[in-house]
Amino acid sequence: MEAFRIEHADVRRDGKYILSDVSIKAEIGERIAIIGPNGAGKSTLVDVIDRRVYPLATERYKSSLFGEERWIVSELRVKIGHVSPSQDEFFRTTYTAREIVASGLHASLGFDFHHEIDPQDWEKADRELEKVSMLGKKDRTMNTLSTGEMRRVLLARAAITEPSILLLDEATAGLDFPSRADLRTTISNYATENRTIVMVTHELSEIIPAIDRIVLMKDGKIVMEGNKEETLREDILSDLYSRKVHVAEADGIYTAFC
Repeated sequence: MEAFRIEHADVRRDGKYILSDVSIKAEIGERIAIIGPNGAGKSTLVDVIDRRVYPLATERYKSSLFGEERWIVSELRVKIGHVSPSQDEFFRTTYTAREIVASGLHASLGFDFHHEIDPQDWEKADRELEKVSMLGKKDRTMNTLSTGEMRRVLLARAAITEPSILLLDEATAGLDFPSRADLRTTISNYATENRTIVMVTHELSEIIPAIDRIVLMKDGKIVMEGNKEETLREDILSDLYSRKVHVAEADGIYTAFC
């Protein structure tokens, strides 16, 4: 079954195309990493998949999620988990880590008068916090957590609904390399056969071994797709980034440097 399909998406802002004729699809259980230089359109593409950004309404544009073209957005929020650096300031609140994770069940920031949280919801939040090694800090307010700790909490929040699609847009940005390695292990645990994962990253070392397909983007377009061996090559990446790129691999983890 298809997780999502995007056909001929064009996104324009201030007269400039951010995405130009982009098409991509994924099956349930497929794992994809999207890489490319700054301004390539990677984050915008993830937002299009999540229906947070809508392309131009052209005759050729089509979009479907789980085989359906039309969805109530509130229903999608429990089927798609999304972690992005753009959430950082939004979630730096005085709500506790536990409250933020539990609020993911309602696709809300914290709770309002109409939200009902029962003991099972708190138990779910605790289980997800334990998976990301944050259970011991569940009562800390979000604005007292480090960037790495907050990203772990937001990952737990995204996963609490057991989403079929997990979108990770630079989820480890700003973390030191031991923290990135720890979070990579956590993300690997979410890579099950019935969950589609889409990662956007600037660090090849963040690409978990379970990734099936690499999508290369540049100037708002997908320029190549393939497995790691086909795409994470020095000649391919040097052309993508318009400068000489060196690639190393150890135990299935890739790194790149100029």
